[in-house]
Amino acid sequence: MSVDQATVRRIARLARIRSADSEVPKLEGELNHILSWVEMLGEIDTDNVEPMTSVVDSTMRLRNDEVTDGGYPDRVTGNAAASDENFFMVPKVVE
Repeated sequence: MSVDQATVRRIARLARIRSADSEVPKLEGELNHILSWVEMLGEIDTDNVEPMTSVVDSTMRLRNDEVTDGGYPDRVTGNAAASDENFFMVPKVVE
């Protein structure tokens, strides 16, 4: 795949990149070089390669799924404008 100068101008306009007419041939060469690298990546056989999310093999550290009250409800609601029995109270906003 290769791009011509008209395509370079269109890409620049879509990307909102101002390019002078003297820069278009240079950009054309750079885009064609990038596209040739992308085409080379398509030739690589990846059939037996598992998808990965990171180059470093890691597992997620999990904590025990235990329900707790936090152990200090008075401190949690201490800065609230209004609270009742360790619940936040908020003014009614819809009538």
